[in-house]
Amino acid sequence: MKKLLAGILTAGVIISHTTIAGETINGAGATFPYPVYSAWAYMYYKQTGIKINYQSIGSGGGVRQIKNRTVDFGASDAPLPPEKLDKYELYQFPAIIGGVVPVVNIPGVKQGQLKLDSESLCKIYLGEIKYWDNPKIKNLNQNLKLPHKKIVVVHRSDGSGTTAIFTKYLSETCPQWKDKIGFGKAVNWPVGIGGKGNEGVANYVKRMRFSIGYVEFAYAKQNRLKYTLLKNSAGNFVAPSIETFKNAGATAKFDPDKHFYLWMVNAPGKNAWPIAGASFILEAREKKEADKKVNKFFKWAFENGDEIAIRLDYVPLPKELKQKIYDYWKQHGIYP
Repeated sequence: MKKLLAGILTAGVIISHTTIAGETINGAGATFPYPVYSAWAYMYYKQTGIKINYQSIGSGGGVRQIKNRTVDFGASDAPLPPEKLDKYELYQFPAIIGGVVPVVNIPGVKQGQLKLDSESLCKIYLGEIKYWDNPKIKNLNQNLKLPHKKIVVVHRSDGSGTTAIFTKYLSETCPQWKDKIGFGKAVNWPVGIGGKGNEGVANYVKRMRFSIGYVEFAYAKQNRLKYTLLKNSAGNFVAPSIETFKNAGATAKFDPDKHFYLWMVNAPGKNAWPIAGASFILEAREKKEADKKVNKFFKWAFENGDEIAIRLDYVPLPKELKQKIYDYWKQHGIYP
Protein backbone atom coordinates (compact mmCIF):
# COMPACT_ATOMS: atom_id res chain seq x y z
CA MET A 1 0.00 0.00 0.00
CA LYS A 2 2.82 2.45 0.85
CA LYS A 3 4.44 1.84 -2.53
CA LEU A 4 1.11 2.42 -4.28
CA LEU A 5 0.56 5.73 -2.48
CA ALA A 6 4.16 6.80 -3.08
CA GLY A 7 3.62 6.11 -6.78
CA ILE A 8 0.43 8.17 -6.86
CA LEU A 9 2.10 11.07 -5.05
CA THR A 10 5.18 10.95 -7.24
CA ALA A 11 3.04 10.90 -10.35
CA GLY A 12 0.93 13.71 -8.92
CA VAL A 13 4.01 15.85 -8.43
CA ILE A 14 5.05 15.22 -12.03
CA ILE A 15 1.62 16.19 -13.31
CA SER A 16 1.78 19.35 -11.24
CA HIS A 17 5.06 20.50 -12.73
CA THR A 18 5.24 19.35 -16.36
CA THR A 19 3.64 20.70 -19.50
CA ILE A 20 1.11 18.41 -21.14
CA ALA A 21 -1.00 19.27 -24.16
CA GLY A 22 -4.66 19.75 -23.33
CA GLU A 23 -6.76 21.61 -20.81
CA THR A 24 -5.03 22.81 -17.64
CA ILE A 25 -6.54 24.15 -14.41
CA ASN A 26 -4.11 26.20 -12.32
CA GLY A 27 -4.22 26.38 -8.56
CA ALA A 28 -1.84 27.33 -5.75
CA GLY A 29 -1.71 27.49 -2.00
CA ALA A 30 -1.72 25.34 1.10
CA THR A 31 0.88 22.63 1.59
CA PHE A 32 -1.42 20.97 4.17
CA PRO A 33 -3.62 19.21 1.53
CA TYR A 34 -0.93 18.83 -1.15
CA PRO A 35 -0.53 15.02 -0.82
CA VAL A 36 -4.25 14.39 -1.33
CA TYR A 37 -4.69 17.04 -4.05
CA SER A 38 -1.75 15.50 -5.94
CA ALA A 39 -3.27 12.03 -5.71
CA TRP A 40 -6.68 13.31 -6.82
CA ALA A 41 -5.06 15.24 -9.69
CA TYR A 42 -3.27 12.12 -10.90
CA MET A 43 -6.45 10.03 -10.96
CA TYR A 44 -8.50 12.86 -12.49
CA TYR A 45 -5.97 13.28 -15.29
CA LYS A 46 -6.03 9.54 -15.99
CA GLN A 47 -9.81 9.59 -16.31
CA THR A 48 -10.40 12.92 -18.05
CA GLY A 49 -7.12 14.11 -19.62
CA ILE A 50 -7.51 17.39 -17.72
CA LYS A 51 -4.40 18.51 -15.87
CA ILE A 52 -4.57 20.07 -12.41
CA ASN A 53 -1.46 22.22 -12.00
CA TYR A 54 -1.36 22.80 -8.23
CA GLN A 55 1.61 24.64 -6.76
CA SER A 56 2.24 23.93 -3.07
CA ILE A 57 3.39 27.40 -1.97
CA GLY A 58 1.62 27.91 1.37
CA SER A 59 -1.77 29.36 2.22
CA GLY A 60 -0.50 32.94 2.20
CA GLY A 61 0.69 32.52 -1.38
CA GLY A 62 -2.57 30.86 -2.39
CA VAL A 63 -4.66 33.75 -1.05
CA ARG A 64 -2.35 36.28 -2.70
CA GLN A 65 -2.49 34.56 -6.10
CA ILE A 66 -6.29 34.23 -6.21
CA LYS A 67 -6.61 37.88 -5.06
CA ASN A 68 -4.36 38.83 -7.99
CA ARG A 69 -6.32 36.49 -10.32
CA THR A 70 -3.15 34.68 -11.45
CA VAL A 71 -4.65 31.21 -10.79
CA ASP A 72 -8.03 29.54 -11.28
CA PHE A 73 -8.27 28.69 -7.60
CA GLY A 74 -6.41 29.36 -4.38
CA ALA A 75 -6.19 27.05 -1.38
CA SER A 76 -5.92 28.10 2.24
CA ASP A 77 -6.12 26.27 5.56
CA ALA A 78 -6.97 29.59 7.21
CA PRO A 79 -10.55 30.37 6.17
CA LEU A 80 -11.27 33.94 5.12
CA PRO A 81 -14.10 35.66 7.02
CA PRO A 82 -17.12 36.77 4.95
CA GLU A 83 -16.13 40.45 4.99
CA LYS A 84 -12.73 39.67 3.40
CA LEU A 85 -14.35 37.39 0.84
CA ASP A 86 -16.67 40.25 -0.10
CA LYS A 87 -13.74 42.68 -0.25
CA TYR A 88 -11.73 40.43 -2.57
CA GLU A 89 -14.84 39.14 -4.39
CA LEU A 90 -14.17 35.47 -3.67
CA TYR A 91 -16.15 32.29 -3.08
CA GLN A 92 -14.97 29.78 -0.46
CA PHE A 93 -15.73 26.15 0.42
CA PRO A 94 -13.94 23.37 2.35
CA ALA A 95 -12.40 20.44 0.45
CA ILE A 96 -10.81 18.16 3.05
CA ILE A 97 -10.33 17.79 6.81
CA GLY A 98 -7.08 16.89 8.52
CA GLY A 99 -5.02 17.47 11.63
CA VAL A 100 -1.94 19.43 12.60
CA VAL A 101 0.32 17.40 14.88
CA PRO A 102 3.32 18.22 17.07
CA VAL A 103 6.27 16.02 16.07
CA VAL A 104 9.49 15.45 18.02
CA ASN A 105 12.94 13.99 17.56
CA ILE A 106 14.06 12.85 21.01
CA PRO A 107 16.36 9.81 21.04
CA GLY A 108 14.80 7.03 23.11
CA VAL A 109 11.25 8.44 22.91
CA LYS A 110 9.02 6.33 20.68
CA GLN A 111 5.97 7.12 18.57
CA GLY A 112 3.09 8.47 20.66
CA GLN A 113 4.93 8.16 23.98
CA LEU A 114 5.39 11.84 24.80
CA LYS A 115 2.36 13.56 26.31
CA LEU A 116 1.86 17.31 25.98
CA ASP A 117 -0.94 19.68 26.91
CA SER A 118 -1.75 23.14 25.62
CA GLU A 119 0.16 24.87 28.43
CA SER A 120 3.39 22.97 27.86
CA LEU A 121 3.15 23.35 24.08
CA CYS A 122 2.45 27.07 24.48
CA LYS A 123 5.41 27.63 26.81
CA ILE A 124 7.75 25.66 24.52
CA TYR A 125 6.85 27.94 21.60
CA LEU A 126 7.07 31.05 23.82
CA GLY A 127 10.59 29.97 24.78
CA GLU A 128 9.69 29.67 28.47
CA ILE A 129 10.20 25.89 28.58
CA LYS A 130 13.75 25.44 27.31
CA TYR A 131 14.68 21.85 28.23
CA TRP A 132 12.97 18.51 27.71
CA ASP A 133 13.21 17.60 31.40
CA ASN A 134 11.32 20.72 32.48
CA PRO A 135 9.07 19.85 35.46
CA LYS A 136 5.88 20.70 33.52
CA ILE A 137 6.77 18.14 30.84
CA LYS A 138 8.06 15.60 33.38
CA ASN A 139 4.81 15.79 35.35
CA LEU A 140 2.90 14.77 32.21
CA ASN A 141 5.38 11.97 31.44
CA GLN A 142 6.33 10.34 34.73
CA ASN A 143 7.14 7.03 33.04
CA LEU A 144 9.53 8.59 30.51
CA LYS A 145 13.19 9.39 31.06
CA LEU A 146 13.52 12.80 29.45
CA PRO A 147 16.97 14.25 28.75
CA HIS A 148 18.33 17.55 30.02
CA LYS A 149 18.74 18.77 26.45
CA LYS A 150 17.75 22.13 25.02
CA ILE A 151 14.58 22.03 22.93
CA VAL A 152 15.11 22.95 19.27
CA VAL A 153 11.89 24.71 18.27
CA VAL A 154 10.88 24.54 14.59
CA HIS A 155 8.11 26.60 12.98
CA ARG A 156 7.05 27.68 9.50
CA SER A 157 8.94 30.50 7.80
CA ASP A 158 6.29 31.17 5.12
CA GLY A 159 2.70 32.36 5.25
CA SER A 160 0.98 29.17 6.29
CA GLY A 161 -2.51 27.88 6.96
CA THR A 162 -0.94 25.12 9.04
CA THR A 163 0.55 27.89 11.19
CA ALA A 164 -2.84 29.62 11.32
CA ILE A 165 -4.49 26.44 12.64
CA PHE A 166 -1.65 25.83 15.11
CA THR A 167 -1.56 29.39 16.44
CA LYS A 168 -5.36 29.58 16.55
CA TYR A 169 -5.25 26.53 18.84
CA LEU A 170 -2.60 28.17 21.05
CA SER A 171 -4.61 31.40 21.16
CA GLU A 172 -7.79 29.52 22.14
CA THR A 173 -6.10 27.51 24.90
CA CYS A 174 -3.30 29.74 26.20
CA PRO A 175 -4.19 33.32 27.25
CA GLN A 176 -0.50 34.25 27.35
CA TRP A 177 -0.08 33.28 23.69
CA LYS A 178 -3.24 35.18 22.70
CA ASP A 179 -2.02 38.34 24.46
CA LYS A 180 1.60 38.23 23.29
CA ILE A 181 1.52 36.60 19.85
CA GLY A 182 -2.00 36.00 18.52
CA PHE A 183 -2.79 33.86 15.50
CA GLY A 184 -2.46 34.04 11.75
CA LYS A 185 -0.73 32.62 8.71
CA ALA A 186 2.46 34.39 9.85
CA VAL A 187 3.31 35.51 13.40
CA ASN A 188 6.35 36.97 15.18
CA TRP A 189 7.81 33.79 16.65
CA PRO A 190 9.58 34.37 19.99
CA VAL A 191 11.99 31.45 19.43
CA GLY A 192 12.95 28.80 16.92
CA ILE A 193 14.04 28.23 13.35
CA GLY A 194 11.80 28.41 10.30
CA GLY A 195 11.20 25.83 7.61
CA LYS A 196 9.41 26.50 4.33
CA GLY A 197 6.24 24.47 3.92
CA ASN A 198 5.18 21.37 5.82
CA GLU A 199 8.04 19.71 3.94
CA GLY A 200 10.62 22.11 5.39
CA VAL A 201 9.46 21.67 8.98
CA ALA A 202 9.34 17.88 8.57
CA ASN A 203 12.90 17.85 7.18
CA TYR A 204 14.25 20.00 10.03
CA VAL A 205 12.67 17.80 12.71
CA LYS A 206 13.88 14.66 10.97
CA ARG A 207 17.47 15.94 10.90
CA MET A 208 17.76 17.76 14.24
CA ARG A 209 17.91 15.87 17.52
CA PHE A 210 15.84 17.16 20.45
CA SER A 211 13.61 19.17 18.12
CA ILE A 212 9.87 19.80 18.04
CA GLY A 213 7.77 21.05 15.13
CA TYR A 214 4.21 20.97 13.81
CA VAL A 215 3.08 19.50 10.50
CA GLU A 216 -0.02 18.17 8.82
CA PHE A 217 -0.51 14.52 9.80
CA ALA A 218 0.18 13.10 6.32
CA TYR A 219 3.65 14.68 6.39
CA ALA A 220 4.33 13.16 9.82
CA LYS A 221 3.37 9.72 8.52
CA GLN A 222 5.30 10.02 5.24
CA ASN A 223 8.46 11.17 7.01
CA ARG A 224 8.06 8.66 9.85
CA LEU A 225 8.16 11.44 12.41
CA LYS A 226 7.25 10.75 16.02
CA TYR A 227 4.01 12.52 16.89
CA THR A 228 3.00 13.36 20.44
CA LEU A 229 -0.20 12.72 22.32
CA LEU A 230 -2.19 15.84 23.20
CA LYS A 231 -4.61 16.58 26.02
CA ASN A 232 -7.93 17.66 24.53
CA SER A 233 -10.71 19.87 25.84
CA ALA A 234 -12.35 16.85 27.52
CA GLY A 235 -9.15 16.24 29.51
CA ASN A 236 -8.11 13.10 27.62
CA PHE A 237 -4.76 12.40 26.00
CA VAL A 238 -5.45 11.41 22.40
CA ALA A 239 -3.34 10.37 19.43
CA PRO A 240 -3.78 11.87 15.96
CA SER A 241 -5.77 9.55 13.70
CA ILE A 242 -8.60 9.48 11.21
CA GLU A 243 -10.97 8.69 14.07
CA THR A 244 -9.87 11.56 16.33
CA PHE A 245 -10.00 13.98 13.36
CA LYS A 246 -13.50 12.70 12.56
CA ASN A 247 -14.47 13.21 16.17
CA ALA A 248 -13.34 16.82 15.94
CA GLY A 249 -15.22 17.29 12.67
CA ALA A 250 -18.43 15.78 14.03
CA THR A 251 -19.28 18.99 15.89
CA ALA A 252 -18.29 21.34 13.06
CA LYS A 253 -21.18 23.52 11.88
CA PHE A 254 -20.26 24.85 8.43
CA ASP A 255 -22.63 27.61 7.34
CA PRO A 256 -22.87 28.24 3.57
CA ASP A 257 -24.39 31.68 4.28
CA LYS A 258 -21.00 32.59 5.81
CA HIS A 259 -19.10 30.93 2.92
CA PHE A 260 -18.35 28.01 5.29
CA TYR A 261 -16.10 30.17 7.51
CA LEU A 262 -15.19 28.00 10.51
CA TRP A 263 -12.26 27.07 12.76
CA MET A 264 -12.24 23.53 14.19
CA VAL A 265 -9.57 23.79 16.91
CA ASN A 266 -10.15 22.60 20.49
CA ALA A 267 -13.39 20.87 19.49
CA PRO A 268 -15.52 19.21 22.17
CA GLY A 269 -15.72 15.43 22.29
CA LYS A 270 -13.88 12.96 24.49
CA ASN A 271 -11.85 11.59 21.57
CA ALA A 272 -11.48 14.78 19.51
CA TRP A 273 -8.03 15.75 18.25
CA PRO A 274 -7.57 19.36 19.43
CA ILE A 275 -5.67 20.79 16.42
CA ALA A 276 -7.96 19.82 13.54
CA GLY A 277 -8.87 21.95 10.57
CA ALA A 278 -10.37 22.06 7.12
CA SER A 279 -8.58 23.20 3.99
CA PHE A 280 -10.54 25.66 1.84
CA ILE A 281 -10.78 26.48 -1.86
CA LEU A 282 -11.04 30.11 -3.00
CA GLU A 283 -12.45 31.20 -6.37
CA ALA A 284 -12.99 34.51 -8.15
CA ARG A 285 -16.67 35.51 -8.25
CA GLU A 286 -16.51 37.06 -11.71
CA LYS A 287 -14.94 33.99 -13.38
CA LYS A 288 -17.92 31.65 -13.25
CA GLU A 289 -16.92 29.47 -16.22
CA ALA A 290 -13.46 28.89 -14.76
CA ASP A 291 -15.06 28.20 -11.36
CA LYS A 292 -17.29 25.55 -12.92
CA LYS A 293 -14.23 23.74 -14.30
CA VAL A 294 -12.53 23.86 -10.90
CA ASN A 295 -15.69 22.66 -9.19
CA LYS A 296 -16.07 19.82 -11.68
CA PHE A 297 -12.71 18.53 -10.42
CA PHE A 298 -13.68 18.86 -6.76
CA LYS A 299 -17.09 17.28 -7.39
CA TRP A 300 -15.26 14.35 -8.99
CA ALA A 301 -12.94 14.21 -5.96
CA PHE A 302 -15.89 14.32 -3.52
CA GLU A 303 -17.53 11.42 -5.37
CA ASN A 304 -14.45 9.33 -6.20
CA GLY A 305 -11.62 10.38 -3.91
CA ASP A 306 -12.69 9.46 -0.37
CA GLU A 307 -10.73 6.19 -0.28
CA ILE A 308 -7.55 7.94 -1.48
CA ALA A 309 -8.03 10.65 1.16
CA ILE A 310 -8.41 8.11 3.96
CA ARG A 311 -5.34 6.17 2.84
CA LEU A 312 -3.38 9.42 3.01
CA ASP A 313 -4.69 10.10 6.56
CA TYR A 314 -7.21 12.82 5.72
CA VAL A 315 -10.90 12.88 6.59
CA PRO A 316 -13.26 13.20 3.61
CA LEU A 317 -16.07 15.69 4.00
CA PRO A 318 -19.32 14.24 5.36
CA LYS A 319 -22.02 13.56 2.77
CA GLU A 320 -24.25 16.29 4.21
CA LEU A 321 -21.48 18.88 3.90
CA LYS A 322 -20.79 17.90 0.28
CA GLN A 323 -24.46 18.48 -0.50
CA LYS A 324 -24.27 21.91 1.17
CA ILE A 325 -21.34 22.74 -1.11
CA TYR A 326 -23.28 21.60 -4.20
CA ASP A 327 -26.21 23.80 -3.13
CA TYR A 328 -23.81 26.70 -2.54
CA TRP A 329 -22.42 26.29 -6.06
CA LYS A 330 -25.95 26.23 -7.50
CA GLN A 331 -26.90 29.33 -5.52
CA HIS A 332 -23.99 31.25 -7.02
CA GLY A 333 -24.23 29.85 -10.57
CA ILE A 334 -20.98 27.87 -10.41
CA TYR A 335 -22.29 24.29 -10.28
CA PRO A 336 -20.49 22.25 -12.95
